[in-house]
Amino acid sequence: MATLQGGLLGPDPGALSPAQLEQLRNFKDENNRQENLRYCLATDRAAREMFLKRPDNILEFAADYFTDPRLPNKIHMQLIEDKKAA
Repeated sequence: MATLQGGLLGPDPGALSPAQLEQLRNFKDENNRQENLRYCLATDRAAREMFLKRPDNILEFAADYFTDPRLPNKIHMQLIEDKKAA
């Protein structure tokens, strides 16, 4: 981004070389894939636990499940376990 006396003016299309742009696109693609995988794992695990526990209030169960501060760590550990199993 171009700057002018402490403020941003907007994107600077010439700031990155074509190779750097390609690296940035690849990084964003990989990051999106990882985020999609985490989402799929979380929803898969939530559905599995829901079927096993059969909560009376599914919406409350889902809210509690997805707002659990330990969820990112649980997903990370599941990814590690999946890699070991593969």
